Amino acid sequence: MSRTQDAPWTEPLEAVLREWAQTAAARDKAGGTAFHERRLLRESGLLRMSVPAELGGDGAPWSTTLDVVRRMAQVDSSLAHLFAFHHLQLATIRLFGSATQIRHWLGETVAQGWFWGNALNPLDRGTRALPDGAGGYVFDGRKSFCSGARDSDQLLASAFDGDGRLLIGATPTNRAGITVLDDWDNMGQRQTDSGTVIFERVPVAVDELLLHPGPLSSPFATLRPLLAQSILCHIYLGIGEGALQAARDATLAQTRPWIASQAERPAEDPYVIAHYGDFWVALEGARLLVERAMQAFDRAWQRGLALTESERGEVAVAVATSKVAAARAGLDVANRMFEVTGARSTTAALRLDRFWRNVRVHTLHDPLDYKVRELGDWALNGRIPKPSFYS
Repeated sequence: MSRTQDAPWTEPLEAVLREWAQTAAARDKAGGTAFHERRLLRESGLLRMSVPAELGGDGAPWSTTLDVVRRMAQVDSSLAHLFAFHHLQLATIRLFGSATQIRHWLGETVAQGWFWGNALNPLDRGTRALPDGAGGYVFDGRKSFCSGARDSDQLLASAFDGDGRLLIGATPTNRAGITVLDDWDNMGQRQTDSGTVIFERVPVAVDELLLHPGPLSSPFATLRPLLAQSILCHIYLGIGEGALQAARDATLAQTRPWIASQAERPAEDPYVIAHYGDFWVALEGARLLVERAMQAFDRAWQRGLALTESERGEVAVAVATSKVAAARAGLDVANRMFEVTGARSTTAALRLDRFWRNVRVHTLHDPLDYKVRELGDWALNGRIPKPSFYS
């Protein structure tokens, strides 16, 4: 299923993946910021993939960009997350910003090799936007779950004004008053740098605010949360595929079957084979649903401001369906892989548990039950999901 063959990003991607794979287990144990691996991404040119060709980028469609996210997640889902959220910030500018802002920030991203971090968490109302008297604002407060903020060049940050209005601004990460804490220490996704950013009276000028057309201002602009959800689908699917490959390597390397088995080696044991059949069905079903959803997303993106609410709703249903399937498949394979790899595969040195830890942490991004509820409401009552930052 690769859309990346014979493309300008193919060789750089393969080189990045080879190097990441050599250190993935050790870096999972270490946690912290993957400075070297992020530098490889900057040097690879992959950070300009989704930028339109007329602004100096590769102009890759979203289905292709997220296919690269999936490939990355097979090897290292933390870095896949950072890569994907960089492109999500660029998409946010394209959906919420003015033509001038788009040209400036995307053009400079290509020219300067910028890596974008995320401090846009609309559920976290801990950052206030105070008027500066000149049309801009001063951001003040703390923001949690700021993926990729550490070692980034630019940030998209959100805050709420006195009327409760969500404001989103773009600012250099090193601007005075911004402090990025190194406080992310979760059991999975350990190198996403998803910790806290502190804003101490940080000036955000009026031309740095995404006001025209602004957040979720049209059916087209509400594709932003669907892109975010699609990113999650690809990460879950990639983790599941990575877990399957790691399990396969371990099973094929084993020579002694279980004492009650009549097979000559584990790879011929009927119970082991049956597990792999289950893995294949789960991941293949999720993959096809993810592909179908991305085809619908690409078509919707091409519609631009002509996109209707009902058309957007159909994409939302497809994305939600693929997310539920990818989450369930990823969790199942990452958990049950040990049924086919045995006790020796639990040695700490291999850190094969990282696949389950990563997908378990990531699938808690927003409750899967609410996605199932949305789909049930669609299937029963014909109601399309209501646009929000999570649907």
